[in-house]
Amino acid sequence: MHAQVVATRPFDDQKAGTAGLRKRVSVFQQPHYLENFLQAVFDCMPEMAGATIVVGGDGRYFNRQAINTLLRLAAANGVGRALVGRGGLLSTPASSNLMRLNEAAGGFVLTASHNPGGPEGDFGIKFNVAGGGQASEQLTNAVYAKSRAIREYRILPPAPLNIDRIGTFTLGGMTVEVVDPVEDYAQLMEQLFDFDAIRQLAASSFTMRYDALHGVTGPYAEAVLVRRLGFPKESLMHADPLPDFGGRHPDPNPHDARDLMALFTGRGAPDFGAASDGDGDRNMIVAPGLMVSPGDSLAVLAANATRVPGYRDGLAGVARSMPTSRAVDRVAAALDIPCFETPTGWRFFFNLLEAGRITLCGEESFGTSSSHVREKDGLWAVLFWLNLIAAGSQSAGELLREHWRRYGRNFFQRHDYYLERRARGDDIIASLGERLPALTGQRFNGLDVIHADDFAYTDPVDGSESAHQGMRVEFGGGERIAYRLSGTGTTGATLRVYLERYDAGGSDGDAGPALDGLAAISREIAQLKKIAGLDSPTMIT
Repeated sequence: MHAQVVATRPFDDQKAGTAGLRKRVSVFQQPHYLENFLQAVFDCMPEMAGATIVVGGDGRYFNRQAINTLLRLAAANGVGRALVGRGGLLSTPASSNLMRLNEAAGGFVLTASHNPGGPEGDFGIKFNVAGGGQASEQLTNAVYAKSRAIREYRILPPAPLNIDRIGTFTLGGMTVEVVDPVEDYAQLMEQLFDFDAIRQLAASSFTMRYDALHGVTGPYAEAVLVRRLGFPKESLMHADPLPDFGGRHPDPNPHDARDLMALFTGRGAPDFGAASDGDGDRNMIVAPGLMVSPGDSLAVLAANATRVPGYRDGLAGVARSMPTSRAVDRVAAALDIPCFETPTGWRFFFNLLEAGRITLCGEESFGTSSSHVREKDGLWAVLFWLNLIAAGSQSAGELLREHWRRYGRNFFQRHDYYLERRARGDDIIASLGERLPALTGQRFNGLDVIHADDFAYTDPVDGSESAHQGMRVEFGGGERIAYRLSGTGTTGATLRVYLERYDAGGSDGDAGPALDGLAAISREIAQLKKIAGLDSPTMIT
């Protein structure tokens, strides 16, 4: 089977961010569109020739067709070996683990994360580099530049490829190994956590619910939580991966995981609940009457890490993205370990993890992980919480409230304002940027602004600089507002506004009433009503 050289033309919209290239399925189905982007990656990564790559995705619509195209392109570009998850499935953290185990030169995760699936939904491709982490901004820029100049790509002729049976076959000069997508990941989890203690918890009266939201983690949850740990299969919700995720966003938040949340209101609630997103790298932790904020979850895991086998020797350091609540900062201070504040994007944690500067890290968008892989890991976070519950005979709620009593509480919410036109979001950010220097010293509803800036980051490992990573407004009482314009969707834009207020007393109760005043101030400072006619957020998490 000989490679073909196919003439093509550039597309203007193949700029990939840290989360990869995300577009509507119909965009990826255009002739040459997928091939162009993949060829640009291969051209910018010559080290993949003769080497190993990892391929898999979250099972969304167009996953199989894209994998077939990818493998034929990889073979035509001289890749030596491709490891493919059976059925085309691989969670993002499992992919990172496979890359590390097999010293792969790169990996392709076919996912649009928490975005909707189906023929009318979204598709995406994320390229990971050697080590299992996200591509750098320099590499994504190079791929984009190549995609703008491309005139041809190399590919093998169409052929049916059986990726549903574990085994090996040859494609051109490339070896394709179809592997169990779960086994190596499950073995890693068993090395990190006390499975015997969690088995005892599962055999007790303890009850839990895990919502896979019809994403890729369903098979992982069944293999680990049910078969290895002994939880009843009824503990799993929406555990079968579906191409359209059952018609919902596979996003672990109170709105999209509303079936799970409904179980935790009123009497008879399970003891513990969790959810993960489409590709398995995010998590939400819930308990009767409460949802654990991502910042609190990271802080609780850091404060109690030595109770878990994989972290019994302590932590080298921790890191959080700038918008994430500063709860973990107080834990780091108490443990006398470094705490890094980075821009949003897991690639910033990658350098710190590779350099051994941190052990745990997390983002406010329900992403948490550690040095065991180089990606967010939803199921890992769930197992960490279960291990802590099993080790201390405390419920999730008791663990959280004990944490608040010891360290104080960082009330935190994210308010999302969806904007149909990206330009409107740009107007808000531009206006806020112009007024930002003058905010210091101003008073809003009794709160004095003591500092306001546009967050910039200098990487402590490689010295690279990243400017304009979100705007921060800090107040004299410890309150904070942060603003970011997010483009993770395929249409419009979302203005994300992060609200945080510290309470040294660690008071209980819902975060909403504690942050209502700050929410009003955030709208006033950004002039959301004046610029965009916005009176209230589209969604609160």
